[in-house]
Amino acid sequence: MSKPKITIGLTNPKSPSNVGSVMRAAGCFGADEVYYTGKRYDIAAKFSTDTRNMSNKILLEGVESLIDCADPNAKIICVELVEGATCLPEFNHPENAHYIFGPEDGNISQAIIDQADEVVYLPTVGCLNLAATVNVVLYDRVAKSDLSFAGDELIRSSRDVNNRAKVKR
Repeated sequence: MSKPKITIGLTNPKSPSNVGSVMRAAGCFGADEVYYTGKRYDIAAKFSTDTRNMSNKILLEGVESLIDCADPNAKIICVELVEGATCLPEFNHPENAHYIFGPEDGNISQAIIDQADEVVYLPTVGCLNLAATVNVVLYDRVAKSDLSFAGDELIRSSRDVNNRAKVKR
């Protein structure tokens, strides 16, 4: 069985810190590629915030269309606070997914929402920022999956070099 393909689309992100944090989340939760539209990130990208250098391992590419860059086998999932959307705790993630997120100061266009296979929202009072939303959605995907990569080996390979703490029982 082939590995599921997970991609992320960012609608005209304005903040390099958020894109850097999205790249970190992509690496932590196993996303394969990140795409973005608009020019704001290109202007701000010189302020690199990809602290784990995930852009060396995961594609980060500007595109004209977040729909056209989706894998043909992927379901398009918009994540946005819109009426009629499915609440994330009730959502079942597809095996192959292309998640599209709105910008920090706007929303995903109605034209893209109309083409989505699913539209999901996070049940929050107010809205989270872009990077926080990506982290929550990708974590929810892993938490609901049958992937079993938890345990001490994962902890040892993932933690910072300065962290050697252990639970003593």
